[in-house]
Amino acid sequence: MKSQLRHILPYKPGKRIEDVQQELGLTHVEKLASNENPFGSSPRVQAAITNVINGLSYYPDGYATALREALSDHLGVQPEQLIFGNGTDELIHLFSRAMLYPGKNAVMATPTFPNYKRNALIEGAEAREVPLKDGRHDLEGMLREVDENTGLIWICNPNNPTGVYVTADEFSAFMARVPEQVIVVVDEAYREYVTAADFPETLQMIDQYPNLIITRTFSKAYGLAGLRIGYGIAQDALIHQLEPAREPFNVSSVAQAAALAALSDQAFIARTVEENNKGKQQYYAFCEEAGLAYYPTEGNFILIEFGISGDRIFDYLQRRGYIVRSGVQLGVPTAVRITIGSAEQNSGVIRCLKEFLNDETS
Repeated sequence: MKSQLRHILPYKPGKRIEDVQQELGLTHVEKLASNENPFGSSPRVQAAITNVINGLSYYPDGYATALREALSDHLGVQPEQLIFGNGTDELIHLFSRAMLYPGKNAVMATPTFPNYKRNALIEGAEAREVPLKDGRHDLEGMLREVDENTGLIWICNPNNPTGVYVTADEFSAFMARVPEQVIVVVDEAYREYVTAADFPETLQMIDQYPNLIITRTFSKAYGLAGLRIGYGIAQDALIHQLEPAREPFNVSSVAQAAALAALSDQAFIARTVEENNKGKQQYYAFCEEAGLAYYPTEGNFILIEFGISGDRIFDYLQRRGYIVRSGVQLGVPTAVRITIGSAEQNSGVIRCLKEFLNDETS
């Protein structure tokens, strides 16, 4: 067994609804901890899944042909520029396995999505973490960490857990200075939620930069987190080099069919984004009224600073039927990350937070 595994903690997912119900004796619990879509997925998904049930005795299409063609049309890229994974998590593992080994290093922000660091360490590589500045990637600081042994740079845009983003100008200037042998992976898991006019149009940069990979997912806005399907976009030569590291039949037939159906319903995505924007305003108004610091977010979550242990807020909300994410586990120990839910869910959380704050000051 690799010796480094003895020093790496496994990823700790958010609590399950069923566990909280049983533990606290609650009949109704809302989960707003893992940035899932509170509105589910397109109604077309269930019909698509039903249509493939009778074919489960067969291996899935290892090339994801139908989905590949539809997605390439949707994105305006070539089919050969796509690679699919069992969620973006598998792609992070795949890229790390392909690019990293003892003596190499990966550069990333902190705090950010923890699987970048975890996979680097599993491969025996060094994880070089650069602290965020006001919730944003310190791109200058990251460039200073790059050397001849750097294999990967990770940029989570918008960043999880802060929701803050790297702008188009910042990213263009950054890419122009990255050595061409260093692979830059831009994780755009929340891209569908982005409304900022100056967010990078990374798809338009693929032809210019052979060392650029973009990752996106069907887990968030498309509401398919339970089926695990994500994808990467890069120049076809780079995709061709990465394909041998991909496990055969890694994306199930059910996931492929569901993603194809979800992709066809952009009206559902538009409604999801509209409701998410309304939810952001609910939380912004609450934070400003309560005098709480927060990060303006381009995702479907918000990180709020309370100035006390995030575990206290987490426990308080959980006992009232709301599962959120304590910042203690995210590297921001006095904050809480809350998935933006429906208007009703948001109002319920905000009501509980007001009660908590009133209790603290009384």
